[in-house]
Amino acid sequence: MPRPAPGPGRRATQEDNVLSHHAQTAHRAVAPNPAMTGLFPDMTSEDLLAHILASLEDDKAEEITTIDLRGKSSMADYMVVCSGRSTRQVSAISDKLRDRLKQDFGRTVRLEGKEQGDWVLIDAGDIIVHVFRPEVREFYQIEKMWMTPDNVTART
Repeated sequence: MPRPAPGPGRRATQEDNVLSHHAQTAHRAVAPNPAMTGLFPDMTSEDLLAHILASLEDDKAEEITTIDLRGKSSMADYMVVCSGRSTRQVSAISDKLRDRLKQDFGRTVRLEGKEQGDWVLIDAGDIIVHVFRPEVREFYQIEKMWMTPDNVTART
């Protein structure tokens, strides 16, 4: 739906054009990105989880916790929470995981928070990974929001 023409005494602005273009394209269906939706026919979320856990262990992530979200949330099948000892290690863990998923599976993931290195969220589609510095992890206690005794697996 195009934006109405400006009224008397008002000139059209670049914002009018942008908003008009956005309104026209907002109704079009957008195909999901297969790399983010887990539409790889030969890979299950359990396969992806195993690969992610191996990567975290290789990079010496600490206190790795896996939370099963199947049937509890539509955002992902699993959530993994772990710690790095420093901002540098948190950033390195997230970079390596992103690189391994791209190299091994051609899967593009999104990283949020890498610049600060306190808490990096990695969206791998079926799996959400949180990498924290220990103090930040203790402060937010994100596991407590999702944990029940039957859906948590902890590693040290």
